Amino acid sequence: MAPATTGPAPKSGSFTRTTTPPAPALAPPTVIPPALEIWAPDPPTWSQRMIPKGIRSAMADLGLWQEPRPLKPSFHLVQVIEVLTRYGWCQSFDFSPTGRMCIRGAQTFLESTGHVTTIDRRKAVNYLQSQLVRQGVNMRFWEWNDLSSNTFRGVEATISAASDMARKNGD
Repeated sequence: MAPATTGPAPKSGSFTRTTTPPAPALAPPTVIPPALEIWAPDPPTWSQRMIPKGIRSAMADLGLWQEPRPLKPSFHLVQVIEVLTRYGWCQSFDFSPTGRMCIRGAQTFLESTGHVTTIDRRKAVNYLQSQLVRQGVNMRFWEWNDLSSNTFRGVEATISAASDMARKNGD
């Protein structure tokens, strides 16, 4: 897109101010996968935790169990925000005694319940780390999460920006 001329026309006619229009904001995906119908899943019940993964997989093959579908990194990061919103965000603990979670705790929860694969979680972590580097932060995301100056809104904005970056890259 060509730069647009803005401001009043100068009297001498030799100086014009040009600006580039801002890039369009990323829109949410047009089709949300059915796996995202429950953004912040319930924790597994005790009976679900007692069933070994191999047996759950066999039951799923027979149609007796439905495993959650793992999400792409961009959707996983959005789901992390929803988990933190539903259960509460904390610092210094992956899982607090009151049930709140930090970013890493929310990712562990989603991976343990089958909502993200280990590989896609690692990709999501890379996008989150890249976003922190863009913001001038040179520490691991869980260390950054624990900074006393952080608020949930700041954490949410950073995760959202990392999700947008992942979506832009096709993840």
